[in-house]
Amino acid sequence: MESPFDMTIRVAEVEHAEPFPEANKPEMVKLRLDFGDETRQSAAQLGYHHEAADLEGQQVLAATDLGSVRIAGFKSEALTVGVPGDDGNPVLVTPEESVPLGGELY
Repeated sequence: MESPFDMTIRVAEVEHAEPFPEANKPEMVKLRLDFGDETRQSAAQLGYHHEAADLEGQQVLAATDLGSVRIAGFKSEALTVGVPGDDGNPVLVTPEESVPLGGELY
């Protein structure tokens, strides 16, 4: 089945997460994401609703074909997907149950 999106969104597991105070945006977190067949880095503004240490081992959704961007010297290679919470700040979008890594959203 072809994705209706102009980008590929895949399942990854957070291998490592740490606060990213050097970034200009508040509450940024550095993530290392395991997609099963590759590992990528992501910088995400998740600190409003998520503690970095609690993200490790969690499955997340991330766009993988948007290129990369440097944020305060850190190369972000995937866009971790979130939606606005009641306060307007990002809340992670995650699978309801454990699923195979690398799977594409459809």
